[in-house]
Amino acid sequence: MNKRFPRSIRTLAISLAAIGILALALSGVFTSLSRLVLSPLTSIQTWVSQQYQGMESFISASRDIREIRQQNTGLEAENARMQAQIVELQQQLVEYEILSALLEFARANPENKYIGASVIGRDPSPFLNYIIINRGSDDGLKRGMPVVTQNGLAGRVVQVTASGARVSLITDPATKINIRIEPSRSAAVLSGSITGDLTLEQIPQEADVNPGNLILTSGLGGNYPANIIIGQITSVKSRENALFQSASVQPVTDFYDLNIVLVITNFNPVDISPLVPIDTP
Repeated sequence: MNKRFPRSIRTLAISLAAIGILALALSGVFTSLSRLVLSPLTSIQTWVSQQYQGMESFISASRDIREIRQQNTGLEAENARMQAQIVELQQQLVEYEILSALLEFARANPENKYIGASVIGRDPSPFLNYIIINRGSDDGLKRGMPVVTQNGLAGRVVQVTASGARVSLITDPATKINIRIEPSRSAAVLSGSITGDLTLEQIPQEADVNPGNLILTSGLGGNYPANIIIGQITSVKSRENALFQSASVQPVTDFYDLNIVLVITNFNPVDISPLVPIDTP
């Protein structure tokens, strides 16, 4: 005997079950049940999603930070390179301006022959009484040759090697230069000092000397050629019953900013010391 339900009864039962489920669904029973079942799953899914997004953001941020740091390092290197180029261009511009001024000086004094030299050493003392240049006897330099800048007289060569020379500046305490004051054309002697100041001595008492007057080499004494500008008088001291006046001088050359100089190579100093009478008691 077949124990199974007839096909029609089974079909009817399935239909009734489907109708019942549909009715329950329409009544909202399954909605509450689905909320009850799915709510924890949704919370878990949300938490997992948040954690994943947080981890992804952390990984992305770390990658971005590394990239930013690499970019900053590259930008800093590029900035340093550009700063170095700017400094180099500024130095080249300064050298160009100095060379142009030296050329103008040489053109204004065509009677002299010049050789350019770079300053490669300085007096370590704060008084700056000498410099070292990169020209020597191999370049035709000799002891006693005058040294000038684009502005005027700087000093003269006192020691020479094959490839270098030492230049005593006019601020040296041993300096004694015969000069001419313009426009009065009065003669005097320029002296250096330990402090680097320049002083005019032996100015005739009757000479008309005033601040602003120009000081030029006179050519007397045989140590320097004539008509090289040295500076300007800044103040004059005159005492009653004194034989001479004195004055302070501001040099036209900035001795603390010497980079390139010109050596006058066609001037031969004359040693007149044997011709100067010696006072005897």
